[in-house]
Parts: sequence; structure tokens; C-alpha cells
Amino acid sequence: MASTLTTSTPTLAFGPEGNTGPFNFTEMDRLSEALTRSSHETGINFSVLIGDLGPDRRGAVAAKHRTFGHEARDTCLVAVSPNEHAIEIGVGEHAARRIDDRDCELAVAAMSSSFAGGDLIGGLVNALRMLADAAGNTAE
Repeated sequence: MASTLTTSTPTLAFGPEGNTGPFNFTEMDRLSEALTRSSHETGINFSVLIGDLGPDRRGAVAAKHRTFGHEARDTCLVAVSPNEHAIEIGVGEHAARRIDDRDCELAVAAMSSSFAGGDLIGGLVNALRMLADAAGNTAE
């Protein structure tokens, strides 16, 4: 399952530039905490990819998703390409039993809104929370 959005918003610049990467330590902590909580609470392996996906975005996300090996079926990969104004969510077959297309579409819409306002980390954190809420906890 995947959800796609191509936006017409301008390329966004976040955090410090240079060898340190696009995010500061506080932003990295927020993203790391959101990934850890989402994965721990649901038993689904959440992952984020930020970078260019190329002309075949779905194919690129599917290829990256396969690199998770036997864990791919329990993985939800959120891929964001700020330069291409694109968002893709790839969900493995087991995870898809708990996160459906509508859940992905809502998360993409929330990210798009945050990104348009210049908040990449906030959009990712909120989307991870939304997807984790949709999946429910491992005891459900």
C-alpha cells in the first residue's frame, strides 16, 4: 500500500546547512523519539527516508522497502523528497493489516500541510503519531 502526493510548494530548507545535515540535534531527537515510540507501541518497524526518489517514486520506495529483508512485511516506510515535492508511504503486508490506504492518505495530507508551513520535522512526527494511532498497540 502506498500513498502519494505531489505538491507545488517551493523547495524547503531546514536546519543548519553543510556537513552536519539538514537537522539540528533537537530536531533529530524529536524524530528519533517519534520513530522509537511508534515502533515500540505498535510492533511495526517505522522508518523515515528523506531524499530524492527519482522519476519512479513508488518504485524507489518499494526498492528501499525490500532492503529491510524479512522485516519488510512489518515495516512502514515514510519517504519524503523535499526537492521533488513528493511524499510516499510504503507499508509491508503484515503492517497493512493495521495501516490502510486511508490512514496513509491522512498522514500524507497532514505532512503536506506542515511542510507547506516550513515544518519538516513537525510533519514527520505528526504523521508517525497518526500512523501509530491507526495501527493501535501490539496488545490490540
